[in-house]
Amino acid sequence: MLEDGVRRTNPVAFFDDDGRRKRTGTVWTASAHIITAVIGSGVLSLAWAIAQLGWVAGPAVMVLFSGVTYYTSILLAACYRTGDQLTGRRNYTYTQAVRSYLGGMNVKFCALVQYANLFGVAIGYTIAASISMMAVKRSNCYHNSGGKDPCKMNSNVYMISFGIVQIVLSQIPDFKELWWLSIVAAVISFTYSITGLGLGIAKVIANGTVKGSLTGVSIGTVSQSQKIWRSFQAFGNIAFAYSYSMILIEIQDTIKSPPEESKTMSKATLVSVSVMTIFYLLCGCFGYAAFGDSSPANLLTGFGFYNPYWLLDIANAAIVVHLVGAYQVDCQPLFKFIENNAAQKFPESDFVTKEFEVHIPGCRPFKFNLFRLVWRTSFVICCTVIAMVVPFFNDIAGLIGAIGFWPLTVYFPVEMYIVQTNIPKWSTKWICLQMLSGLCCLLTIVAAIGSFTAVLEDIKVYKPFKTNY
Repeated sequence: MLEDGVRRTNPVAFFDDDGRRKRTGTVWTASAHIITAVIGSGVLSLAWAIAQLGWVAGPAVMVLFSGVTYYTSILLAACYRTGDQLTGRRNYTYTQAVRSYLGGMNVKFCALVQYANLFGVAIGYTIAASISMMAVKRSNCYHNSGGKDPCKMNSNVYMISFGIVQIVLSQIPDFKELWWLSIVAAVISFTYSITGLGLGIAKVIANGTVKGSLTGVSIGTVSQSQKIWRSFQAFGNIAFAYSYSMILIEIQDTIKSPPEESKTMSKATLVSVSVMTIFYLLCGCFGYAAFGDSSPANLLTGFGFYNPYWLLDIANAAIVVHLVGAYQVDCQPLFKFIENNAAQKFPESDFVTKEFEVHIPGCRPFKFNLFRLVWRTSFVICCTVIAMVVPFFNDIAGLIGAIGFWPLTVYFPVEMYIVQTNIPKWSTKWICLQMLSGLCCLLTIVAAIGSFTAVLEDIKVYKPFKTNY
């Protein structure tokens, strides 16, 4: 009764300026969400990416992507509110921000790219999780047989297992309920990143030399055309490792104010991008130094990392746990987009809008919705089946990273920021921003071509549901 009185007399204590329940996110929870979404399976292919580019271009390209991602994320964070940064109207999703600032066909283009990208990420995470689960099984098999058994196995059962877990977790309604999963997954991501780094350092020491070359894999080892396509694909793999702009607005919508959400998000972006860049450079460079031109597409499942097998088991198990959380963090915007549209079109439908409460002993009542159950379950099943048909993580990661990088990380943030801050056309700043966008567009095109070519090459020799690894 007292609580109801306080709620009536002081609604500000319970609700934000938009009438929604008070947001409680901080720099650290936002950083955890970003790190969960970013420092994931993409880190494992960076040694391979640097091997294609070499000691000069490889690290330089990683630093370049880091700088671009940080700068454009700051621009995007400034577009969370339309108008004033403290009192302006909120944009709850990336697509809504595009609608507020740009409108027209930009909205449809944004929705198509963003949600197609998130769909692809879910497929990529399913593949990556199955690879790590198989790696645990294979390392034990390899150890027990003394290296005599090739330990080939089929990935389908592992993808299905991962899918079942995602069906259960996907019933968590939204981001606000995922803070604990993000923090756990972020901590876990450091476990396997540090393990990969440590194993790379140990192998460099054991080799007694730093492998690799200034220009990467040489022509002769691969053909001239393969060198070109693989270099382009490496751009896509690095872009995939840095991709999180498509969920930045949704993460920012969990942050409390004052201070301005854009300031808090800028700090979270600085923390996150700094952490991921240091880890990426260390893992990628030491992986390349350890394996040289033969760097594997997945660092932890490479040929040279069978011992100590128990340490690999821990690292690969950590990858699976992290991907469980990252899958949910990345897919929430797509889930909410479909559910919000369904609620708008069928507001009177109990199937779409009615919430049921499931009482769990010792916990708050869990809100259950029939449409959410059917839609999210169908989504996970679809992603799992596609992952089983094309289980080429390295190629898929490069393609996803390439397709999403320019429009979501660069083009829309630049264009929205220009409108938000009223930058005059043909001014020096306007020209510089357009040049940045144009160069990144070119980079996206060549990376997409390289990754798509690699997918086509893999499809030629792969038999869906039958090929063993």
